[in-house]
Amino acid sequence: MKFKYENRTVEKYFSDFELMKKKIGKDLTRNTKKRCDQLKAAVNFSIYLCTGLGKPHSLSGNLQGYYGITISGNIRLIVKPDAENLDPVSLKKYDSVIIKGVMDYHGQKQEWLIP
Repeated sequence: MKFKYENRTVEKYFSDFELMKKKIGKDLTRNTKKRCDQLKAAVNFSIYLCTGLGKPHSLSGNLQGYYGITISGNIRLIVKPDAENLDPVSLKKYDSVIIKGVMDYHGQKQEWLIP
């Protein structure tokens, strides 16, 4: 799968894991890179969803259309399939995701670690 980025800041961190390590620490960076590698290995988002890796789940509210992928504890990689619709047929057709960033969400708290 290919990656696109929500903005240049996100692209900067996901293009340089050493820079990401300075921002969020070694362990979270390692786990984020692992999830990115798993996403890249999938042909499309539908296949990634079927693997269950990182417990991908659809989000609601102001993040409707995005998916959360577990990095650790309450920390999630937030991605959006680059598809017109999120139905299973569309998810099989598209081979890229848009990375929004890394977020800590717990209860009502939503704190972007990498916005």
